[in-house]
Amino acid sequence: MRLFAIALLFLGLTGCVSQPISDSDNGSQQMTRAQAIAKVHTELAASYYQRHQYAVSLEELATALKYESDYAPAYNVRGLVHMQLMEDQKAEQDFQQSLRLDPNNSETQNNYGWFLCQRGRAQDSIRHFLEAVKNPLYSTPERAYVNAGVCSKKAGDLKQAELYLKRALVLTPNMPDALAGLAGVAYAKGDYAGARSYFLRFEQWNNAPLTAADLWLAVRIERKLGDTNGEASYAFQLRKNYPDSRETQLMLQAP
Repeated sequence: MRLFAIALLFLGLTGCVSQPISDSDNGSQQMTRAQAIAKVHTELAASYYQRHQYAVSLEELATALKYESDYAPAYNVRGLVHMQLMEDQKAEQDFQQSLRLDPNNSETQNNYGWFLCQRGRAQDSIRHFLEAVKNPLYSTPERAYVNAGVCSKKAGDLKQAELYLKRALVLTPNMPDALAGLAGVAYAKGDYAGARSYFLRFEQWNNAPLTAADLWLAVRIERKLGDTNGEASYAFQLRKNYPDSRETQLMLQAP
């Protein structure tokens, strides 16, 4: 399964600094200063997270929370770090704390939903993606819809998966992740011609190298359609680019 992007845009790190009521209001100024410091350290933590420097990221988050213990975005990012470290109990606690502090934060709703989906709780994840898209200020609702589609498919609900993925395409036509998801759904439904159509569109609009999962899906689509040349082409790419992958092993073991 493709890693449909976890939302960690700096624009999504909400909790912007509030303005002091007046220059003479020292308490308000101090709170504003604390929030500003927490925001900076949270953004640094997010940057380190994206570079897989998890220990440094946790240090930055500890500093952020030292200055502003109720800074919701810091708990969101820390949840992502703990998720990557497979510290699931800590990750879940952080996502829940972030949502207690800011229940309307769509980035956290999306991230928590993805965490649940990745940990075998796909059905529980859907409501968080749907909560994310309810917020009219959410800048990337198409990503939550893609995640909802992927996780609905994982839960065995192909009808809802297709619906969510098509909603993502309405918002962002030719979105590669949505097209790849729809190719997988069509294949699961036995619509192999439809699966090929979506996959070809995905190839056209996708700027990243095809993953092992992409190539294995393409091999299976062409195999079902009886196109031996297409199957051989994708199979060659899979063996060449991902010789040790699980998908390559599945392909070699398939009749």
